[in-house]
Amino acid sequence: MDLVIDNYFFLNQWDKYNKISRELLEISKSANDTNYIAKAMRYQGNYYYKKEVLDSSFYFYNKSEFFFKNIKDYNNYSIVLLKKGIVQLELNDFFGADISLTKAYNILKKTDDNQRIYAALNSLGTVSSELKEYDRAILYYKDALEIVTNAKLETSEHQTANCYNNIGLVYLDLKNYEKAIFYFKKAISEKRLKEESPLLYSSVIDNLAYSKLKKNDYKNIEKLFFESLKIRDSLNYSSYKILTYIHLSEYFYKINDIIKAKKYSFNAIETAKISKLPYYSIAALKQASIVDKENSSKYSEDYVRITDSLQIVERNSKDRLARIQLETDELKKQNLVLEERNRDVLNFLFGTILFVGFLYYMRVQRSKERELALKQAHQKANEEIYRLIISHQNQLEEGRDLEKKRLSKELHDGVLGRLFGLRLNLDGLNSFDDADAKQQRLEYLNELQIIEQDLREISHELSRENLVLINNFVAILNRLVEEQAKVNTAKIKMIIADDIQWDKVSNIIKINLYRILQEALQNINKHAQAKNISIHFRIDKKENLLFDIEDDGIGYDTTDKKKKGIGTKNIVERTQQCNGFIDIKSEVGVGSKIIITFPVDSKTIKI
Repeated sequence: MDLVIDNYFFLNQWDKYNKISRELLEISKSANDTNYIAKAMRYQGNYYYKKEVLDSSFYFYNKSEFFFKNIKDYNNYSIVLLKKGIVQLELNDFFGADISLTKAYNILKKTDDNQRIYAALNSLGTVSSELKEYDRAILYYKDALEIVTNAKLETSEHQTANCYNNIGLVYLDLKNYEKAIFYFKKAISEKRLKEESPLLYSSVIDNLAYSKLKKNDYKNIEKLFFESLKIRDSLNYSSYKILTYIHLSEYFYKINDIIKAKKYSFNAIETAKISKLPYYSIAALKQASIVDKENSSKYSEDYVRITDSLQIVERNSKDRLARIQLETDELKKQNLVLEERNRDVLNFLFGTILFVGFLYYMRVQRSKERELALKQAHQKANEEIYRLIISHQNQLEEGRDLEKKRLSKELHDGVLGRLFGLRLNLDGLNSFDDADAKQQRLEYLNELQIIEQDLREISHELSRENLVLINNFVAILNRLVEEQAKVNTAKIKMIIADDIQWDKVSNIIKINLYRILQEALQNINKHAQAKNISIHFRIDKKENLLFDIEDDGIGYDTTDKKKKGIGTKNIVERTQQCNGFIDIKSEVGVGSKIIITFPVDSKTIKI
């Protein structure tokens, strides 16, 4: 029976299509065959959509969606969602259409049904445009264009030209007339567009002319408007003719040809009345009120009257859609009640298992809490040890200052005094050249050698002290890396630039820097699955302290808040405490990199 119904569909024999699909629905209900009930309801939705009875079409698509979802037939479920979304779009239920079409696209994109993927993206673009979400609309239209290109969907319907035309319309709404014209011209350049899809061609040239009109570029636009009108008149598409009449009226009004402006606005109003198209009547009346000042009040009254009646119709239509959705939801609730009764039996059987599982979970949870408490205690102990290390370093610095004073005094009172005495004695011997004088000079030279040796010892002592003090924090960092290397599966490489003046770096920054490095290494070990870790300390051109740590692990999405655990938050907070700046870069499958900038000898980072 499916084959027969499909044949009637392609032959446009809609009465027979309706009759067979109704028979299928009755038979399926009698047999309680959910699959064919869902299919028959979809066929009924197709019939009413073709007959433009959109409320009934929505009703059957909504019912069909429910049954296909229940039997987990996601292929047909996505098709019905797509059709339902298109109906909602035509009924101006844009939010509902957005939900239905998004669900359909999320399922279809996992298939190779490129034609329906294109249809979903194209419809989502239209919905986004109606909701004034223009950036989103452009993305959807461009994705649709990519599907057409990659899947080679180009047919006599000229999907490529249609995508270009839709993108152009978005830019027209955005008043970006240059880009609108660019895309309309790309659409026109499609081969055999005029011969194979004259209606689309007429829309494109009308849109192109209107964009040029808005840009105040009047060259050839009258010719384009009349060519579009001629095609639309031959195809007898009233709604499209009305748009061209309105555009012509606007054009002639702009060039101060008021008579023609009134003529075409009148043509638009009359065509809308004959065709019983209230939406287009509103647009025609609005244009007429602009060009015909004498009858402006009358046109405005008609405009308000029709707008009010349309709002009532739209409200009633949305109410009907809501009632249909409510009925479906009620049916869902009834099914849920039956399912709940069946689940009660299962719940009773599995209750004991769940209870035991809960007890086990609580035990594990408590164990984790104890483990966390131990880790926190360990962390506090580490911090205390580090503070003691830093305190010891401060004491060493105080000792260094005392030693400098001692050496200064020793140089002044000892070495310099001895040198001064030698200089006076040598001056006294300048006037003597006998054997005694020569002997005394040799003794004084020996004394100078002793003083030279004393100065060398003092110099070496100062160099050793300075090196020890500088390398103290570096040694702490090296010990941390060595400890982490024992438990971390990744290979760790650390580079510390020689030009860093650690004595200028405050103790608060050193403490937090140590903790940040420790936290980062632990995070990498737990989550990154990295093979290599690179750590680098250096001074930038602005004399700020730069610290970065990079791994080649699995990475993560930095926009996903769930991925930012306590460790990462601690790193950010410690950086902020030191008036530093942090930049976390990561990409799934590539790895992660943390770059932190600290001020060295000032309270803020130098820019």
